[in-house]
Amino acid sequence: MSSRSALRPSRLRLRFSALVAAGVLAVTGLVALPAPAVQALVAAPVAYVADLSDNTVKALDTATNTVVATIPVGSSPIGVVVSPDGASVYAANNGSSSVSVIDTATNTVTATVAVGTGPIKLAVAPDGGTLYTANSGANTVSVVDTTTHAVTATVSVGALPFGIALSPDGTRAYVSNNNGNTVSVIDTTSNTVTATVGVGQKPNVIKVTPDGTRAYVGNQNSHNVSVIDTATNTVTATVPVGIGPFGLSLSPDGTRAYASNNSDSSVSVIDTTTNTVAATVGVGNGPFESAVTSDGASVYVPNGYAGTMSVIDTGTNTVTASFPLGPFPYAVAFAPAAAPVADIDVDVTARPHLGILVPYLTYTLTARNTGAAAVSSATLTATLPPGATATNLSAGCTTTTGTVTCAYGPIANGSAVNKTFRVPLSLLSLGSVQVTGTRTASSPTDPNTANDTGSATCTVVSILLATCP
Repeated sequence: MSSRSALRPSRLRLRFSALVAAGVLAVTGLVALPAPAVQALVAAPVAYVADLSDNTVKALDTATNTVVATIPVGSSPIGVVVSPDGASVYAANNGSSSVSVIDTATNTVTATVAVGTGPIKLAVAPDGGTLYTANSGANTVSVVDTTTHAVTATVSVGALPFGIALSPDGTRAYVSNNNGNTVSVIDTTSNTVTATVGVGQKPNVIKVTPDGTRAYVGNQNSHNVSVIDTATNTVTATVPVGIGPFGLSLSPDGTRAYASNNSDSSVSVIDTTTNTVAATVGVGNGPFESAVTSDGASVYVPNGYAGTMSVIDTGTNTVTASFPLGPFPYAVAFAPAAAPVADIDVDVTARPHLGILVPYLTYTLTARNTGAAAVSSATLTATLPPGATATNLSAGCTTTTGTVTCAYGPIANGSAVNKTFRVPLSLLSLGSVQVTGTRTASSPTDPNTANDTGSATCTVVSILLATCP
C-alpha cells in the first residue's frame, strides 16, 4: 500500500465501507472509570489543527472554540506537534516532503525544512533541540536540528513509517511502520535501530506513557491497540477497539488512552491500568486523530470526513461540543498555556497644600497590578525637580536630593498600592514642576514596559499659589 493510500480518505472509505455499513457503534459506557487526575499545568488555550485539504494549520482558541489564525503551510499537512516551550509549531507537509515551522507568537511560518519523502508524524525532543519526522515514502526518519533547521541524520526504519513518539527522557524514538506491521526502536544518541517489535496490521499513531514504561499503537486493520513493554520491547497486551483505529492519544497522567476509530466514527476510551475499553464515544464522521488538553479535562477529535471538531468531556465521556473546522481537519496538537504575568502600571498624581506656614505639594506614587499574576515586590523611583528633596514619606520610601525611591510589597491582580511624599514649595522654582515615577524593579518579571512610567506636572506661581491638574 502506498503512503497516499494510507492517508487519503477515498481509500479509507473503500477499505472499510462494508464494515461501516454493518453499523456505527453508539456511545456506550462499559466500565465506570474515574476522571484522570488534574495536572499541574492549566488547560492549553490554543489548539493547532492541520487541515489535509486546504494546506493550512488553524490556531483554535479553545476557550471559545473559534479559529484565531489560519496559517498557510505546505502541501497536505498531516502531522502537527508543538515545541516543549510552546514557541514553535511544526507541521509535516506530506505532499511537499517538508516541515513548516510556525512561530506561535505571530502565527506565521518562519522556516521550511526539506525532509524525507512523505513525512507524516513528528516528535520533538524534551529539550526542544531536535525534531524527528517519520517519512512514509522514504522508509526513514529525519533528525532535524531545530536551531539551524538542518537535517543532521537520517535513520532507515521499516516499511512506510507513520507514527513516531519519544521516551520521556528523549533517549529512544518509537516508529510505527504501517506497511511492515512493526515498530522500530531508535537509540537517539547513536541514531540507530536497536529493536524491531511486531504489532498488529497497519499500525498508525503511537504514543509513550508519561512514565516511559509502555507504548500504545493503534492497528488500523486489526481493529486493536498493541501495548509494548519498553523495557523488553515486547507486546504485553492487545486491546480490541472500534473499526479502523487511526489516531491515539494519552491523558497527561497516562491513565487513559483514546483511540480514534476512523471507520465507525467513535473514540475508544482505554483504561491503561487494566488495558480494557472503559467507554466508547460517538464522534463525527472519520476521526483521524485526537489530543488531550494539558489538564486532562477534554479530548479534541478532528473529524476529517465531516470537517468538524468534537470535544469530549473526560469526566463523563460525552461530547460537549461539535463545530465546523475546515474541509479536512486531520491532526491536532496543543500549545502549552502561557504563564500568567504580572504587570505594574505606574501613576503619579499631585495636589497643592497652600498657606502661610510651609506650603507644599503632595505627590502620590501608585503601583497598580494590571496583570493576571500577583506581584511579590516592586520598586518605583520618582525623579524630582533639580535640588528638591522630599519630606513626610510613606513607609518603605527613602529620599535623596532629586529622587524618592519606594518599595512595594505583594500586590494582588487588579489591586493598587499608593505611597505619598511632600515637596515644599520653597524648594521649587517658579513655573512648571514635573515629577516622574518609574518602575525600576519588580518580581516576577514585568513583560510590559509601555506603562512603567507616569508623571504629574504642577504650575507654581508663588509659594502661595500653585495648581495641579
